[in-house]
Amino acid sequence: MKLSRNARITLQKRYLKRDETGRLIEEPEDMFRRVSKTVASAELKYGSPDAASSWDEEFYQMMTRLEFLPNSPTLLNAGQELGLLSSCFVLPVEDSIDGISRTVREAMLIQQYGGGTGYSFSSIRPEGDFVAGYRPAAGGPVKLINVFSESANYIRQAGVRCGCNAASLPVTHPDIMNFIKAKSDGSCSANFATNISITDDFIEKVRRGDNFSLVNPRNGAVTGELSAREVFTTIAQGAWSTGDPGIIFIDRIKESNPTPHLGAFDTTDPCGGQLLLPYESATLGTINLSLMVKRDQNGPAVDFDRLAGIIPKAVRFLDDALDVNRFPFSQVENAALATRKIGLGFMGFAEMLMQLGIPYNSEEALSVADQLMRFFSDTVRRSSEQLAQERGAFPAFPGSIYDHAEGKPIRNASCVTFTNTGTTSIIANTSSGIHPIYSLVMVRNILDGERLLDINEQFERTAREHGFFSRGLVEKLLAGESPQDCLEIPQPHRRILATAKDIEPEWCIRMQSIFQRYTDNAVSQTVNFPKEATVDDIANLFLKAHELGIKGITAYRDTSRDVQVLCTGDACLDVIEGYFNGDLK
Repeated sequence: MKLSRNARITLQKRYLKRDETGRLIEEPEDMFRRVSKTVASAELKYGSPDAASSWDEEFYQMMTRLEFLPNSPTLLNAGQELGLLSSCFVLPVEDSIDGISRTVREAMLIQQYGGGTGYSFSSIRPEGDFVAGYRPAAGGPVKLINVFSESANYIRQAGVRCGCNAASLPVTHPDIMNFIKAKSDGSCSANFATNISITDDFIEKVRRGDNFSLVNPRNGAVTGELSAREVFTTIAQGAWSTGDPGIIFIDRIKESNPTPHLGAFDTTDPCGGQLLLPYESATLGTINLSLMVKRDQNGPAVDFDRLAGIIPKAVRFLDDALDVNRFPFSQVENAALATRKIGLGFMGFAEMLMQLGIPYNSEEALSVADQLMRFFSDTVRRSSEQLAQERGAFPAFPGSIYDHAEGKPIRNASCVTFTNTGTTSIIANTSSGIHPIYSLVMVRNILDGERLLDINEQFERTAREHGFFSRGLVEKLLAGESPQDCLEIPQPHRRILATAKDIEPEWCIRMQSIFQRYTDNAVSQTVNFPKEATVDDIANLFLKAHELGIKGITAYRDTSRDVQVLCTGDACLDVIEGYFNGDLK
């Protein structure tokens, strides 16, 4: 296998099997064989042992070639005792002691098995509200987050990382201002992402400068009014300060429900990309676009033939994973198998554009995204329809949006999802999701405090090929200098090598909106802002995101948190020594 040093370190720290003493007992190739063999065993339910063996090899090859990778729990748990292969879940939170304690227990089980959980606190009565009819003793949503947070701190996901969680609250909840400020004032734990659920009506009130009503979910009573514009500015202030909260455009999300007869969406998974009903989950995976470029006499182009070969295999893999999944309890299993939701997306889009010689912040890049997504969504849909011909439609198909006279049976209620692909993109040595490249040279802060030097492979290949790769250039970029200001980089390459700090945030949401058009779930993307950005900059981006039809948006201003996963700056320069001393060559 062609794995980068950073990929091998990540695999060793997070994914490869160890014995009871902590000694590694698995190589990367062994891990991928463990995964392929486990997932392909689902084929025994539909075909012969020969078919299972054949698909074992197909799955193994596409993973070891790094063309496709599944979500982290699949890499961790396939063929192991826990056996949970889904990464994302949504749990309901009822406004009662019994309901809350039940959800805490269920969340701990999911996180023990390696999954992440999204919650809506829309039904939780506000702080100080009446309990048992007479005592003003309710704790409210913010304090409840910390109850869930402590349970997540106690349970490390599959023994690897602290639980991944996200909580959302409707903007009309009486505790909304406390919820918005929870990260900034320290009243909400850092391991919980927060999102505000916003309606189209609220956005119109923001634009007009109107007030809106606060409603107690316990009894539906109006408890007061606030200025929509002031609340919206406070949301932007929170995002400016800490990166939280994000925004969920809940009306758009509810319109995307493929099975309205089963219930309504109230929130998303922790990454914001997967739309799920209570107790639903999904198996996720990503195709590596940096490998989907061909070169001929006409120059580089998207390799649609290779992509067309990978997509049906990836869809089949994710559908098979549902059948061999060991769910933590029956309600999750029943919900998952009723709709058979999967989420196939991309990583490496920014690197694909670099190979094509197209700047991320260009109309040409938007055109490539549109062409790519039209092809991708059509091919994924046909692949799921083909599986339905072989295996039958998902059980909740009757009454779904697909159940009409002209509709073909489809195997999976939803198929296309875009997530951040954090560690899987490290394994594939490519850029995350559909994001611009954060920096051509940076430091990754990973598990147990290890710092990894990350030099973008496509940048290094281009720089070496054209003779401008040097230690001095690498040091400048690692210290935080923009490629646009580095005279060592020839002018024709500078625009193509633009990074997140060089790209106006509006380009990012314009790109996100293209992907959203063809995505039946959502597109998870954090828009990066420079340190100098203002609160108004973030507020205007949120409004523009609504205009463009995006389902959710998160913003992050550089250095607004004490610890960042991705870093540049003078403090990072010490990491460079091993690279140029030849240790990594």
